Amino acid sequence: MAIWKILILFLAAFGGGISVFLFKGGNHKQLKLVLSFSGAYLFGITVLHLIPDAYHGNDNMVGVFILIGFLFQIVLEQFSDGIEHGHIHTHVHNHDKIIFPLGIMVSLCLHGFLEGMPLAEGQQNQLVFGIALHHIPAAFALGSVLLAHHVKKGSTIFYLFLFAIMAPAGYFFSTMLSSGGIGNLQQYFNRIMGVVIGIFLHISTTILFESSEDHKFNTRKLIAVLTGVGIALGMFLMEI
Repeated sequence: MAIWKILILFLAAFGGGISVFLFKGGNHKQLKLVLSFSGAYLFGITVLHLIPDAYHGNDNMVGVFILIGFLFQIVLEQFSDGIEHGHIHTHVHNHDKIIFPLGIMVSLCLHGFLEGMPLAEGQQNQLVFGIALHHIPAAFALGSVLLAHHVKKGSTIFYLFLFAIMAPAGYFFSTMLSSGGIGNLQQYFNRIMGVVIGIFLHISTTILFESSEDHKFNTRKLIAVLTGVGIALGMFLMEI
């Protein structure tokens, strides 16, 4: 994968997180539109590209691993509090202070790492932009939560940097995996992709349904969603 794609993944997440220092207490409506667009785009890429690619082989267990990935993301959210959806929660209960911010960071870093893995298998441009757009509000939410709980500025920047390098790290790991560079794990690559697909399905559908109040779409968000799906579909049709 080209260096500029790695830079986009890193800068989108890191820049989105750092921007929290510039927009503290601001209106985040535009960020929600980006979230809706990225969720729709990610859903389109998953349905049009990742799922067909995963079922391209003869492994009948891919569906099981998609389900595992979906359920695994639900478990991750118990620690991240939905930050990967761009949700900003500034409250931390007393029993949660022990794992904050460790629990959030472990969950988000694992989430970002897994999201970067499909980049080793084709359709890179669409996925790069989808993941990058998705990570902007996620990183902003992470930075907001850290600042709200008085985490030092230097530590906040370090946590944001750590989150930003996870998707590129997932890509490099997946590249070694798919090329057979790590043991004999290449034969299980489609199953690993199944887990990632399950995570993508959970993330994207949650964004689509929870980015609007009372689960209703207003005109602007509907346009953002249709634009995201439309671009994913348009790029797919151009490749046929």
